[in-house]
Amino acid sequence: MRVFLIVVATVALLAYVGACWFLYSRQRELIYYGWATTVDARDTDYALRRPDATLRGWVVHPEAGAPILYFGGNAEHVEHNRDAFARLFPGRSLYFLAYRGYGASDGAPSQDALVADAVAFFDDVQARHPGQPIDVVARSLGTGVASQLAARRPLARLALVTPFDSLLATSRAHYPLFPVRWLLKDSFDSATALQRFRGPLLIVHGGRDAVVPEANTQALIAALPQRPTVVRIPTADHDDIAGHPEFAPALAAFLR
Repeated sequence: MRVFLIVVATVALLAYVGACWFLYSRQRELIYYGWATTVDARDTDYALRRPDATLRGWVVHPEAGAPILYFGGNAEHVEHNRDAFARLFPGRSLYFLAYRGYGASDGAPSQDALVADAVAFFDDVQARHPGQPIDVVARSLGTGVASQLAARRPLARLALVTPFDSLLATSRAHYPLFPVRWLLKDSFDSATALQRFRGPLLIVHGGRDAVVPEANTQALIAALPQRPTVVRIPTADHDDIAGHPEFAPALAAFLR
């Protein structure tokens, strides 16, 4: 019996270690779903040259001014927002950049790379629209990128949809049995990054979000140095929030 228990314990330990190794070695495949968003480069109309990659995206009304940058979720076709944003924000320049490894952009995603790309993206748009304030809208994973950008560049206004306090804390909620702190490479600590942002801030989140638990959004709100505008849509989940009737008016009113 003792030998049997030792064997069972050994097998369980090996399985646990194997699961930890799987999560560690494959984590960026589990976080970044760029493969699901591939498009032909000929279908894009914006390019950002980086030292190690060319990033591509889309721009609506490039001559209009008052630019808005959009950072999407981890499996989002950002270009699908063009028509809706054009209706919401008439007379404004709208920029949608596919992360490296997404859409028609080269390279492989990581926190360091995406944040550096976001800074370069902001700088490029600022050069195209000198002296004009730049607003940012971000969703899900994009809220982690945008929060880091807000610590590095002077955003005029920031709208975060389904945001988290950190990817580390959110991952712990999904994988409570694993030592996530020691496994996770990309933590996207938004709560810390936003300590440096003092501009107007909108947070939109859903009461039925199972991807970013509401507790993680509330933890972000509690950590902020300023009081944001908060719109909670009780019946919205992580994926359908933009389809709820409260969503578009909240975004339009904040960025009008």
